[in-house]
Amino acid sequence: MLEIYDSSKRKLVDFHPINNNKVGMYVCGVTVYDYCHVGHARSAVAFDIIYRYLNYKGYDVTFVKNFTDVDDKIIKRANETNRSCKAVAEKYIDEYYKDMEAIGVERPTYEPKATDHIKEIIDLIQRLMDKGYAYEIDGDVYYRVEKFKEYGKLSHKNIDELKSGARVEIDERKESPLDFALWKRSKENEPAWGSPWGMGRPGWHIECSAMSMKYLGESFDIHGGGEDLIFPHHENEIAQSEAATDKEFVKYWIHNAFVKINKEKMSKSLGNFFTIRDILKRFKGEELRYFLLTTHYRSPLDFSFESLESAREALNRFYNFMIRIKEFNSSDNNFRREDDELKNSVSDMIKFFEDSMDNDFNVPKTIGYIFHVLRLFNTYLDKCEKNNENADKVLAENFVENITKVSEVLGIFSSNEKRWFSQTAINNQWIESMIKARNDARKSKNFKKADDIRDELYSKNIILEDSKNGTRWKIKK
Repeated sequence: MLEIYDSSKRKLVDFHPINNNKVGMYVCGVTVYDYCHVGHARSAVAFDIIYRYLNYKGYDVTFVKNFTDVDDKIIKRANETNRSCKAVAEKYIDEYYKDMEAIGVERPTYEPKATDHIKEIIDLIQRLMDKGYAYEIDGDVYYRVEKFKEYGKLSHKNIDELKSGARVEIDERKESPLDFALWKRSKENEPAWGSPWGMGRPGWHIECSAMSMKYLGESFDIHGGGEDLIFPHHENEIAQSEAATDKEFVKYWIHNAFVKINKEKMSKSLGNFFTIRDILKRFKGEELRYFLLTTHYRSPLDFSFESLESAREALNRFYNFMIRIKEFNSSDNNFRREDDELKNSVSDMIKFFEDSMDNDFNVPKTIGYIFHVLRLFNTYLDKCEKNNENADKVLAENFVENITKVSEVLGIFSSNEKRWFSQTAINNQWIESMIKARNDARKSKNFKKADDIRDELYSKNIILEDSKNGTRWKIKK
């Protein structure tokens, strides 16, 4: 049984979709005014994993992830660069796709833009006006927070405490400082659309309610995003959606924790961020994805380049192992080494993977188990080589089959191992030519030249390992 941590209930709960085998999932996407940073990557990868695993479990998933393409930040960037808001949004949507492809994030079922859903937004605001949950002042429309009696049920905030702690609002026309904008009257040099309240543009919160309900219905299974969206964004989504429909808006709320630098949230407003494109100048997309998966999605993730180096080393170990296991000689004679612990560990891989993922998508536990199997397998192969015994070919085939299934969900461990190393700064062909030259030198008993070649490779962090099956190379840890 799949259990997920519901942010609203603040505990693990069994997952039972509203409509049998069909799952509707909405995740708040990016505001497209700049390049994505590592914090955006974490959220994208976390929900990509959830999407993939739900599909793996056999659910029919409709996954919606929006683009906010009208916003104060986009308007500011457009004015700064003397471009239209549409041009700014389109540029950074294109860059977003490049980043997501590089880190292996699959595209959702739908990726709506706010500006393509103005009609749905206006219709939803009108429903709230008709029911007395919204009011207009000079072309601006606000939501009456205090009229929605369950306000605060997601964030567990008390409305009276929110009122007493509210800062003095610039707009003193509002009935309450807690009320939030559903529609904003247009200003000079801003994008605007016609509405019953005059020319204007939508507020941020109403966009997601309108788009999610268009593609998933008035009630759906999962709504997700970063934990910074719990309040006020997701709290406001609940208030306006449930006020309009008189139905439960979302059954399960899932939120990922921040990426932090020096114990502070990584964000553009603080200026302490690294863009995905900057990271990809030094690391592969799979290395960044692996790093993001080494910590459970609900736990804060401390960013450092040392951690990315560790991710690279771990993936190098994995792909070195894949080279070894696929090249290991296994003849059909009777001298075949048995290892019950390894055999059981390989056969239990899928069960362990599913048990871990069923426990609120525990990817780090799965990764730890995979490397546990790798250690057992390497020890086993070392013994085979030392005692001139054959490895169990079926074990190797079972491992490859199981890791393929796991990699389809995790989005790592799926590269071609030969290509993995050839795509690094190391010249794969050059290494192979050096190994051949060393083997030729050894055959002609020119051991000094052979040792010099080994030393030269070692100076470039390449370690050679000789066995009865030939010479392997790997990158020094």
